[in-house]
Amino acid sequence: MSTFVPPPATAAWAHEHARQGFEVVYFRRSGDVRRDQHAPHGQDWLHIVGCTTAVEDGRTWTVDYDLTLDAGWVTRRAVVTCRSEAGTRSTVLQADGAGRWRVDGAPAPYLDGCLDVDLESSAMTNALPVHRFRLPVGTLTSAPAAYVRALDLSVERLDQDYRRAPDEGSRQCYDYSAPVFDFRCRLVYDEAGLVLSYPGIATRAA
Repeated sequence: MSTFVPPPATAAWAHEHARQGFEVVYFRRSGDVRRDQHAPHGQDWLHIVGCTTAVEDGRTWTVDYDLTLDAGWVTRRAVVTCRSEAGTRSTVLQADGAGRWRVDGAPAPYLDGCLDVDLESSAMTNALPVHRFRLPVGTLTSAPAAYVRALDLSVERLDQDYRRAPDEGSRQCYDYSAPVFDFRCRLVYDEAGLVLSYPGIATRAA
């Protein structure tokens, strides 16, 4: 369950600094769970389809993603496709909702305990863990994720932490850190739990 209102039909972000680009995403609630054999019948799942187009280090690329989340905002399936001058490639991640994953059909024990997918190409995916937290201000929690690189679609474990900071009016704030990247920032979310400000990465455009 979440303290946020339902997501809008669509949202968009302008990427900055590390790359030039734009991300657009569409949200759809659906009771159709036939695509996942682990899904309980009758559950209201969230379907998220998005695309990022970018220029980074002189290279152009696009990443399309198709995510299926269960009612608790736990990632259950992700299809990610990258197009670049090197060609087109895709990867499929499937999860049982309890922290066990398969990548392109093969078991991925290095992702054990992860409940989210986190896309290097996306500002939207930082919304996924905060929808489960319901943390009091000042509380810290870890949220390891299955991290998908933008260009080669390699999948690795990303250990990251979120600490609930004081709200800014109706906006929830979290101090975010990813030690492997030596990266820290404060993320500001709107009433639907979507990032408004991701310093150095992206800014909400719509």
